[in-house]
Amino acid sequence: MTTTALVPRIDHLPISVDSLESYIQAVSRAPMLSVEEEQELAQRLQSRHDLQAAQRLIMTHLRFVVHVARGYIGYGLPLADLIQEGNVGLMKAVKRFDPAHGVRLVSFAVHWIRAEIHEFILRNWRIVKVATTKAQRKLFFKLRSSKKRLGWLNHDEVNTVARELGVTAANVMEMESRLSGHDLPFDPVDSDSDDEHEAFTPAAYLRDEQANPAEALEQDDWEEQTTSRLSAALDLLDPRSRDIVQRRWLDDDKPTLHQLAAEYQISAERIRQLETNAMKKLRTALPVPA
Repeated sequence: MTTTALVPRIDHLPISVDSLESYIQAVSRAPMLSVEEEQELAQRLQSRHDLQAAQRLIMTHLRFVVHVARGYIGYGLPLADLIQEGNVGLMKAVKRFDPAHGVRLVSFAVHWIRAEIHEFILRNWRIVKVATTKAQRKLFFKLRSSKKRLGWLNHDEVNTVARELGVTAANVMEMESRLSGHDLPFDPVDSDSDDEHEAFTPAAYLRDEQANPAEALEQDDWEEQTTSRLSAALDLLDPRSRDIVQRRWLDDDKPTLHQLAAEYQISAERIRQLETNAMKKLRTALPVPA
């Protein structure tokens, strides 16, 4: 059974849900379940994969998703999107709910609902992610909620947050700095703008010097020709000289003269002479372009 199979059928609601306000009113009117009803529906879903039971469990808890989602309005994201993500979390919770544990679905589902909303906020709050690790995510939501009532955190507040979340004070200060920043447009803005920060956009200093297609094609062509000419020049050498040049100049793990001398059972000076003569032949076969 997939989570998408549990999507609630809104047409079962008593009124139109063409608008968000209508939707909120509709889910608020859905009758609540008693403990016995909830247990029965959960057991039907668990034992028989009864989708109608799953849909009823979801429908009767949609009002709770709205309640949780309202707590995240301060992040600047549409309430409808927050509710939608919370509904996904509710569906996942219903799918995994075990009535044998003796807890109400609402207590179990709140963690899944919040997790989905948190992921949505982190994906959409900024173009560049402000939190990637588990500790950073805890910091993000802790500091973001604190910012509704505080300015910059003082020394004692920083240490308190760090102690509560088990991170360093430096981590707290770094996250606070990220939250205090703002995204910049990449494209240049009107030069007549009075805001000097807006005038200095990334387009002014993030130019890619390697982005010229003609130069890139020319470079690729030159590298291909050079590789081909070098391979042909190496073929002109005798096997021993070619092996010495290959290993001394082209391989990553380069042997010493003495190592090659021991391998070929000749003196290191003879290896050096063979290498020097081979390099002269390569320079003749590979003239430097004017």
